[in-house]
Amino acid sequence: MQRFLPLIIVLALFAVFLRMMTLEGRNPNEIKSVLIGKPVPEFSLPGLRDEESDLTNAYFKREEPVLVNFFASWCAPCRAEHENLMALAHEHGVTIVGVAYKDRHADALGFLEELGDPFTRTALDRTGRLAIDFGVTGVPETFVVDANGVIRYRHWGPVVGDGVEKAILPALEAAK
Repeated sequence: MQRFLPLIIVLALFAVFLRMMTLEGRNPNEIKSVLIGKPVPEFSLPGLRDEESDLTNAYFKREEPVLVNFFASWCAPCRAEHENLMALAHEHGVTIVGVAYKDRHADALGFLEELGDPFTRTALDRTGRLAIDFGVTGVPETFVVDANGVIRYRHWGPVVGDGVEKAILPALEAAK
């Protein structure tokens, strides 16, 4: 029996890993956010445009949920999702806050001038500190924040394909 113990342990671990990989709706590459159910971290970032005041965590205490999208002009997947962000803003009336992650001011503005601007407010996270506080693992990432300023959902990667209908809109509805 003792000589079969290592084989039994390996088979048991294999069964556990196989079960974890086949759970419906799970992406094995996605790291779960520990901020779900917690308030937006305290922060203050400069607005991207000259006329924009600093963006702070107080902005998220509103009467409606808000999407927070971390993007960068140098990010190819950010370009891929941009059309969907435009549709969320203009066709669905979603309030979206953009956070330009480790980007240059002029490049972030150029990105929005070229592709259109879906954002109600845009801030510049030059150092990436806010992204770290949100637990961002790479751009793009999108968060749903409820009317009380609590993070309710995290979308890892670009919002493409049916991501708007299957993930973002239901998360926004649940956050109301």
